Amino acid sequence: MANQASNEWTLAIKGMTCASCASRVEKALLKVPGVVTAEINLALETAQVAGIDKVTTQQLVDAVVTAGYQAQLLTAEHDSVEHLAESYRQNHWWPSALAAMLSLPLVIVMVAQWLGWQGELSGWLQWVLATPVQFWLGWRFYKAGWHALKAGAGNMDLLVAIGTSAAYGLSVYLLFAPSHGAGAHHLYFESSTIVITLVLFGKWLEGRAKAQTTQAIRALNTLRPAFATVVKNGQPQQVSIALVKVGDLVLVRPGERIAVDGTVQSGDSQVDESLITGESLPVPKVTGDKVTGGAMNGEGVLTMITTAVGTETVLARIVRLVESAQAKKAPIQRLVDKVSAVFVPIVIVIAALTLIVWGVLNGNWEAAIINAVTVLVIACPCALGLATPAAIMVGTGVAAQHGILIKDAEALELAHAVKTVAFDKTGTLTEGHPKLIAMQSSAKESRDQDVDQLLILAASLQVGSEHPLAKAVTNAANAKGLPLQMAQNLQALAGKGVVGEVGGQTLYLGSARLMSDLKVNLSKFKDDALALEQKGYSVSWLAQARALDHFAPKLLGLFAFGDAIKTTAHQAIADLEKLGIKTVLISGDNQGSASSVSSQLGISQFYAQVLPDEKATIVTQLKQDGLVAMVGDGLNDAPALAVADVGIAMSSGTDVAMHTSGITLMRGDPALVAHAIDISKRTYQKIRQNLFWAFIYNVVGIPLAAMGVLSPVLAGAAMALSSVSVISNALLLKLWRP
Repeated sequence: MANQASNEWTLAIKGMTCASCASRVEKALLKVPGVVTAEINLALETAQVAGIDKVTTQQLVDAVVTAGYQAQLLTAEHDSVEHLAESYRQNHWWPSALAAMLSLPLVIVMVAQWLGWQGELSGWLQWVLATPVQFWLGWRFYKAGWHALKAGAGNMDLLVAIGTSAAYGLSVYLLFAPSHGAGAHHLYFESSTIVITLVLFGKWLEGRAKAQTTQAIRALNTLRPAFATVVKNGQPQQVSIALVKVGDLVLVRPGERIAVDGTVQSGDSQVDESLITGESLPVPKVTGDKVTGGAMNGEGVLTMITTAVGTETVLARIVRLVESAQAKKAPIQRLVDKVSAVFVPIVIVIAALTLIVWGVLNGNWEAAIINAVTVLVIACPCALGLATPAAIMVGTGVAAQHGILIKDAEALELAHAVKTVAFDKTGTLTEGHPKLIAMQSSAKESRDQDVDQLLILAASLQVGSEHPLAKAVTNAANAKGLPLQMAQNLQALAGKGVVGEVGGQTLYLGSARLMSDLKVNLSKFKDDALALEQKGYSVSWLAQARALDHFAPKLLGLFAFGDAIKTTAHQAIADLEKLGIKTVLISGDNQGSASSVSSQLGISQFYAQVLPDEKATIVTQLKQDGLVAMVGDGLNDAPALAVADVGIAMSSGTDVAMHTSGITLMRGDPALVAHAIDISKRTYQKIRQNLFWAFIYNVVGIPLAAMGVLSPVLAGAAMALSSVSVISNALLLKLWRP
């Protein structure tokens, strides 16, 4: 049904405290008629909803409110990170501090008694200290627990409310019971107050830690300047960034942050793009170069023509994509959701059984109530709900800071297990700026004018094309000052070449495969072509259609192109080999060129003369040996990127390639591939560690609580520690460096 969704909404959800809350909100949204998918992110406190056109925002908000929570539609102006920042600004420290002050006398007496001191605190004074903690500072637990109960579900707040109320109620009963009196020393007010204090303190620490998980996105957001200097009528004037339009002339002075995306019209400078691309060294910019909003200008003055503003800038798209990845649910999270959906009801059953068993078998109903309370308190599903999203938020954030844009959580989770990385050649492992190295005409005597005429015909076919080889041909023709014509009936032949009419004659320009399909006789240049290919050059052929269709087109000549291997390509392949990952080259280029690049880089397996759809077929075959990542940058790589388990695109390539990939490398550096896999390994490792600790707290803690080994105070401390430890462990990813 997912393909029926035509609208998407992002909602800010307030009031969620644990994985059970997230599960209930998700179920409530999925019950809205027309909603196709709903994914809740507890760490970001958001819901990503997809549905058909008839679904309204009000329906979604009403569903969340009915479930016991608050909802608000997030827009581009009020994104999830800002919502989270606002939420944490309201995360005040004083409730936990005040609760601690009121609980402190009770704690002192409890510790003193542990140490053998036989003094006591008046029962009435204990009641006075405990009551405001229970019903004022702890009111949030009653409120949220009541909403959960009305919705027919349970959550952390319900467990805390029931547990502390039981301890408080037992203490009040003992206080008023004739056999005990106000001077009794074995009341349990300290258990209820300390548990509430610890939970409040734990939630405050959790809020502070969660705020740090969005630090990378907030850092990117701060790169957006509020003003830009626009040149109008020859005069520079500072205007709000919201008023800058595409086509405006913008002046960037030394040391200023570039406000919008654009192309340098005049001037030259060094630009620091490190926070966008991860490139540590400033990049030289001259006339004609593209510059990105958010980058820091060096010592030169630049005048640029604006090409993108607002939400269409590279920086805005990066922030949007990373936020989307952080909000998405990783596959492993689905297991956690299934567990959390039944977790709270199971805990309540265990607590009830603990109460009955201790009360009936031992006859000690005081101990029975306290042990049942301990079970309820320690069994907090908060850590379960935070384990996966916290790690993904930090992992995607730190990766973005180093030029690795991870666009969906599934790609981040899968990349760690990749067994094979398949590379495209041109623009991925090579610079992608080939030059015309040699030409040969089939004329009886290949005079200069014959070769020039050959170049005119080929370049006329390629005018306006963005293909690297086409640019090499037109650049060579322009360098010679040759007059070009406008081709007619031009048609691209996917993965093979082009056909069109120049000067009334139909011409074919493309690969040996195209010539073979047309049955063109290439024997005249067979040896020459082979020698060029063995040197690593790409060879294209030009043929002319004959008047009679039953004759094969006539060969006019060949073109040889050279493309330098990227300086970091050798290290990229070596790094992957160290990780035990097999590397493969899949190229549409000829056998000789593919073989030359493979041997130079140490790639053991390569495929040459491969069409775009055949690339996807080869990737599918490679998947039989394990997960496959495909790295490419061109339109012809899009099918293979989509088929691969993990698609990795170069930002220097086409938009189509980037849209079909799960990971985009913000620099055209193949060495980032190994870094992307490494951050995936580290993130997945943190997810597994977090889930282990989240489960172990409950697997070990609940039985101990049921057996009476733990006190409610220790249970409260363990519960608070579980969430904080999970997020703190995830935050260690911020130390990652490529």
